[in-house]
Amino acid sequence: MSLKDSIDEVKQELSNDEKLLEQAFHLEKFYKKHKTKILATVALVVIGIAGYNLNNYLKNQKLEAANSALLTLQKDPNNQEALSTLKSKNPKLYTLYKYSQAVNKQDLKELESLSSSDELISDVINYHKGVLAKKAVDSKYYTNLSLVEKAYLLIKSGKKSEAKNILAQVPKNSAVAPVARLLEHYTIK
Repeated sequence: MSLKDSIDEVKQELSNDEKLLEQAFHLEKFYKKHKTKILATVALVVIGIAGYNLNNYLKNQKLEAANSALLTLQKDPNNQEALSTLKSKNPKLYTLYKYSQAVNKQDLKELESLSSSDELISDVINYHKGVLAKKAVDSKYYTNLSLVEKAYLLIKSGKKSEAKNILAQVPKNSAVAPVARLLEHYTIK
């Protein structure tokens, strides 16, 4: 290797070191200029992550307390402490628990006292209130079953032609279609 090649190599290394040092100075200058913005952004990210994790932790604690209360109520339905814990920690699960108890006991008054902001739960409660009161109730989620019940009540009251029209509305692929077809035999004059 010649002296000229060695000098060129040293110049190249110095040039690279100079560029690296220049970039470090630019980075330092950028940092000094935007120091508060960078620190604020980092702080916001850290606070956001901590808040998200804290929120998830609190939700999980609430769910665990509600689940524990429900398990306690399944063993001892008269445990008022578990009932109040369930009501405060998870109101929808509380409503479902009270609903299941009322249906099992066939307690129409208890069903009437239940209410929920959830559309599904409210629909199911109203449906079972109708069943226990022996009245046909329109149901969004039990549509075909409520049609069969309406038809049954109409057949019992002697309105066979109306019952036949209602039974015709039950789709052939419905789970209650066989029951509807059996009831149609009672509409034949």
